[in-house]
Amino acid sequence: MNKLNVNFLCFFVFIFANASLAQNSLFSLTVEEEMFSGFPALQSFVNGGYDGKWVLIGGRTDGLHRRQPFASFDPDFKNINIYVVDIANKQVWSKPLTGLPADLEEQLASTNMEFVQRGDVLYITGGYGYSPSADEFLTYPFLTAVNLPGLIDAVINGGNIASHFRYIMDERVRVTGGYLGLLNDDFYLVGGQNFEGRYNPMGPDHGPGFFQAYTNAIKKFRVNDDGSALGITNYGEVVDTANLHRRDYNMAPQIFPDGTHGFTVFSGVFQYEQDLPWLNTVDILPDGYVVNYDFNQYLNQYHTAHTCLYSPLHNEMYTAFFGGISRYFLNSAGVLVDDQEVPFVKTISMVTRLADGSMSEYKLGEMPGLLGSGAAFIPLDNLPVFSNGIFNLDEMADEQLLGYVIGGIESTLPNVLFLNGDNLSGASGRVFKVILKKQATNALEIGGEQYFGLRLYPSPGSGKITVNFSVPVNDAVYLTFTDTTGQVVKQEKRMVEFGEYELYYDFSNLAGGTYFLELKNKHFSLTRKFVKE
Repeated sequence: MNKLNVNFLCFFVFIFANASLAQNSLFSLTVEEEMFSGFPALQSFVNGGYDGKWVLIGGRTDGLHRRQPFASFDPDFKNINIYVVDIANKQVWSKPLTGLPADLEEQLASTNMEFVQRGDVLYITGGYGYSPSADEFLTYPFLTAVNLPGLIDAVINGGNIASHFRYIMDERVRVTGGYLGLLNDDFYLVGGQNFEGRYNPMGPDHGPGFFQAYTNAIKKFRVNDDGSALGITNYGEVVDTANLHRRDYNMAPQIFPDGTHGFTVFSGVFQYEQDLPWLNTVDILPDGYVVNYDFNQYLNQYHTAHTCLYSPLHNEMYTAFFGGISRYFLNSAGVLVDDQEVPFVKTISMVTRLADGSMSEYKLGEMPGLLGSGAAFIPLDNLPVFSNGIFNLDEMADEQLLGYVIGGIESTLPNVLFLNGDNLSGASGRVFKVILKKQATNALEIGGEQYFGLRLYPSPGSGKITVNFSVPVNDAVYLTFTDTTGQVVKQEKRMVEFGEYELYYDFSNLAGGTYFLELKNKHFSLTRKFVKE
């Protein structure tokens, strides 16, 4: 097996859409950098919004965590400030977390907290970081409620911030790297882990060691909040160690073909048998969840900025992802490349769900750099959205600004984890506008062409042919040779591991003429024509 070479393209403005969808090619999106001097450089942070202003809490001010345990998640780079941003007037205010109770201050300076906003209150759970009071790295067991109007006023005008936070301890929310969603007043805390100790890529029993336990769960509950008392009620959880063993993924609100509102858990890490991303997705519904074994997501597999649009007219769902980290990307020839070091990528992609429930994936373009991991998409206020925050595509105007991609990690190279150098990656302070345009443009669907990269090399006069293809995962593939009448002249099934293959066939006994090779698996098929002289 030969690994394919990594190739990257760099652009500055991208226009993209799923033009391969024929009548559903309703729009394109443009990503443009918005100059904003002094914007805070953060990654893996919490965000909320009120009255045109954003609140940014927690996360980190450095880039990808270091591989060495003594340097990983250095406490000197935790975000110890609360930021308020006025995007329209390009203003930023900040206030340190000092003055809060010690354990709350520690949680709010952690990374990879889960959060969701209900009305003007932002709810935060978990998070990982160094606890000075415990003198160790841990995941925090707190549910915190933030009064956004009061906090924004306090930060801008130099007031006391403490009265705008309330929190309780609850071991059930000791989670980092999961997702917190809100549906019909029910909170869904999905996936993630409890991690205690120093990160160590050699595993929990090496060096300083650590404790790690994935939740493998969907935790569903309600938050009772009268503005003073805070509590978790109606708690229940479903554990699925086979399919919910995920963290650092994207969970996005969805409207399913039958009109039901819910969420989809996209990709994420790690598989049990190897430290590689999951490929399939999981749909979460009010009455349960469904594992989707009929779709693989190859692009944008780690947590990154994303946004969702839905067309009621066509009953179609669109979820767009902006950069980040992924095992796979498309090379300059448009063929999927498998890099098991799981690099930073520039890919902008979209996953579509059509009215019949089928899902497809498209490469839409590229970010202007290795950006997006741990970033956020913040929507513009007062746009036509459904109750779950999904944009109503049919009611959108042309040239509509949807929102902004902010923060995240910017890397200098695709693979930096195993390099020991300073400034290989850092937190990004760049801001990108996302603009909707109601016109279709080309996008590249992940289909047989991208999956197999099939090439045929007939040997003139000899009746011999060389077949070259690759697969990005271990797979069962079928090769079928037919003539122009559809008569099968050769057929075989091969179990292949990820990588590139070169097969040789001798058809010297066949009559001269035109023949076809179909290469397929359970998801894709690709046909090539060749002529035997």
